[in-house]
Amino acid sequence: MNQTISDWRARIGFLIPPGTPTVEREMFQAAPQGVSVHFNRMVARGDVGTLQNLQQRAASQLKHMDETVDLLASVEPNVIVLAHTATSYTLGSAGDTALSKKIEQRTGIPFVTALGSAADALQALGVRKLAVCTPYDMALTLRSKAVFEEYGFEVVNAQCLPDVKSIFEETPRRVYGLIKSANRSDADAVFVSGVGLPTLSVLGMAEADLGKPVLSSACAMLWNALKTAGIATPVTGCGRLLEDSIYRPAGAYRPVQART
Repeated sequence: MNQTISDWRARIGFLIPPGTPTVEREMFQAAPQGVSVHFNRMVARGDVGTLQNLQQRAASQLKHMDETVDLLASVEPNVIVLAHTATSYTLGSAGDTALSKKIEQRTGIPFVTALGSAADALQALGVRKLAVCTPYDMALTLRSKAVFEEYGFEVVNAQCLPDVKSIFEETPRRVYGLIKSANRSDADAVFVSGVGLPTLSVLGMAEADLGKPVLSSACAMLWNALKTAGIATPVTGCGRLLEDSIYRPAGAYRPVQART
């Protein structure tokens, strides 16, 4: 994990919701040596960290996406990450893929999303049956279930964390409890949605306790960003996806292209 920030191997750019402190904290802590992480906040109004007006905030972030991306692209990252799973749920699997292609064509920079990264990660792990848990209300939780089913997964359980006042105030203890509660014996893996939740410190121990892959939006998007940037250094303590370099083959590297 990074002790001093340097960028001689790669730069990773993250588009994040306006109020989250979690993504920056977790990415700074987890980035391998020689990989720098850079952030730009997306444009949205209203209370942050709450379910109130979440759909409207997501719509605002999409409306202003081009200008937000352009500001982050000025850092010349090797890859840009849309770090907000809920925004991608509003688009669905096809819309999320189309957004990534559109931005890549315009900037020349590989573009991945937290949701698309989760789908790719689950496929890499050989997962067919999935338990999903979220910090959202039941309506958006069921939307997340439907979108994962669009990707071809069988969602055997979809569960939301009760009594969430602010996602950013949630604790690793509550996240761990949610994972154990959402798990089902017939699930091949458990996925924790929501980049605002503190998950990276929980995943490795949850995997050991459940005996199956446990991954989150944060884990999946970092894995995909590192893979795309050609970085295979293990990230320990965050589950097998980040710890085992077999899931980041050299052939997955995608260079920055000239702008079209």
